[in-house]
Amino acid sequence: MKRKTAQQAVFDACIQNGLIRNLLVRRFRGVLGRIAGFKERAREYYFEVMLSAHQCPACGGRLRMTGQSRCACLCGNILDPTLAFQKSSCCGARLIRKTFHYACSKCLGIVPSRFLFDERLFDRAYFREMMQESRSRAKEKREEVRRLLAESRSGVLPLMEEPCIDSVPGLIKDLNDFIQEGSIAMGEFAFDPARSFRMDHYREHILSILGWDSVLFSNMTPLTEDSHLDKIWRFITLIYMENDREVELTQHGSDLRVQRVYNEAYG
Repeated sequence: MKRKTAQQAVFDACIQNGLIRNLLVRRFRGVLGRIAGFKERAREYYFEVMLSAHQCPACGGRLRMTGQSRCACLCGNILDPTLAFQKSSCCGARLIRKTFHYACSKCLGIVPSRFLFDERLFDRAYFREMMQESRSRAKEKREEVRRLLAESRSGVLPLMEEPCIDSVPGLIKDLNDFIQEGSIAMGEFAFDPARSFRMDHYREHILSILGWDSVLFSNMTPLTEDSHLDKIWRFITLIYMENDREVELTQHGSDLRVQRVYNEAYG
């Protein structure tokens, strides 16, 4: 028995509750059923045509689609037709599976599959693997932070008398110079309401750029025309995002590699 579509379920509920009295609207349920049947037949015909040009690599037999991104032969061989029979149009290389799409194994560009019909790829195995790697990296980083904190702890400092700041010659002057007390020269960083920093805008911009793969800080598209100021605000936002466990920052030569931290909620 075929599963009802969402539209058919809504119309059935309305009819049972007596909410639809118009005969023309009631007959529309049959139209939806015919459309769903036509779509299913078109899907079957599409896959039959696409697989007619290919044979089973194991025995040379005829293939038929048995599920999303999966076909099978009578000999028992089961394979992904996109990986088996399709190459990337950009590099002519084999394809690899990502979470929501196929990609070129050479340049990692997204490649639409010819063996998907009105469907969206979701590779659960790849998603689980990426989740395990993300948790492993997070655990390693937490252990490294704990190790660094343990090594940086100073010994016990017994204070025998009340500290006096004047006991160190020149300390007050050095502190004033450090915080620029009394002579703050803002220069190009003078406050301008039109250029005020909105961290939430930068956070949304950064999350829209990041996918499963890491991105170099220098390759991120700027959000403001002032490239120097944009780098400063983008870096500040990334520091706060790393503290909130939204991203993971790794030194990459003179650049910075940004990796989104995933958890089960993103699935």
